[in-house]
Amino acid sequence: MPRKQQPSAFDGALVIDKPAGKTSHDVVEAIRRIVGFRQVGHLGTLDPLATGVLVVLLGRATRLARFYAGRRKRYQATFRFGFATDTYDADGAAAGPDIAPALDRAQIEDLAAKLTGRILQMPPAYSAKKIHGQPAHELARKNKLVELKAVEVEVYEFRVEGVDGPRVHVAIECSSGTYIRSLAHEMGQMVGCGAHLEKITRTAVGEFTLDQAVKVEDVAASAHEGKIAQWLVPLDRLLPELPRITVLPILERAVRHGAKFNVLISQIQPGRVEVAQGAPAELDSGEWRPARLRVFSPQQELIAIAEAVVLRTYRPIVVLAAEP
Repeated sequence: MPRKQQPSAFDGALVIDKPAGKTSHDVVEAIRRIVGFRQVGHLGTLDPLATGVLVVLLGRATRLARFYAGRRKRYQATFRFGFATDTYDADGAAAGPDIAPALDRAQIEDLAAKLTGRILQMPPAYSAKKIHGQPAHELARKNKLVELKAVEVEVYEFRVEGVDGPRVHVAIECSSGTYIRSLAHEMGQMVGCGAHLEKITRTAVGEFTLDQAVKVEDVAASAHEGKIAQWLVPLDRLLPELPRITVLPILERAVRHGAKFNVLISQIQPGRVEVAQGAPAELDSGEWRPARLRVFSPQQELIAIAEAVVLRTYRPIVVLAAEP
């Protein structure tokens, strides 16, 4: 008989302010050591160069990661013009001499406008994109041929905030899967002098913003005081845009066993999102999504995410808590 999995000490999300020089995996491992269990994941990788919002999911919240796949992201970045690099960012090797160009702001703003909207983007060779199951960056470091295909992404906002010599400061809102360093590289090609991503801070992932973020060391200090929960976004506050329903005990048992169930339209409460300052006005990238519900027990515990089968009939696609 299989052993029943023990519940995690914490279920929810931590909004971490990732420091430069650390990988997303480094942060996840640090949180695992702090909380004392391994059921920890994150919503979207940040490169070691990058700082800012890294949403870390704990316990049962890791099972909700797939519902966040389309969240829009916001960045503040600095592009350095004058030379490109092999990684398209400041961690790479220069691909030519530094020519220190004089930039025309009007031209840069025009190029930013051309890179706004739905565009085909070539991922960097040094990236986590998989080629026959192997990350592209592993092949690139072994000097093996990296054959990547352009993918469609969407840039909702590409605002030039300043031009300082060879440096351009920008604010960008984009779909998931967009490489900001590819935007820097492509803009450098357009200008004709090369460019790379010098600095970048992710300021928002959907509803999670930098203003909410906490440093790993502060999480560790709180853990020693038994106060880690103060930083946690609990399960019942995740996916707030999804409508919700509270079920009666007899239906609760069916949901916890993964059975289909019927609902009345009058029972469904609309989802609500209070847009925090700095968050995208629209959380997701706009692709079609099936009708889904958050299902709560009479005690207001989030027990499942359900998806419509036919009108007014739903089935649980993720059960967060089986019947005790």
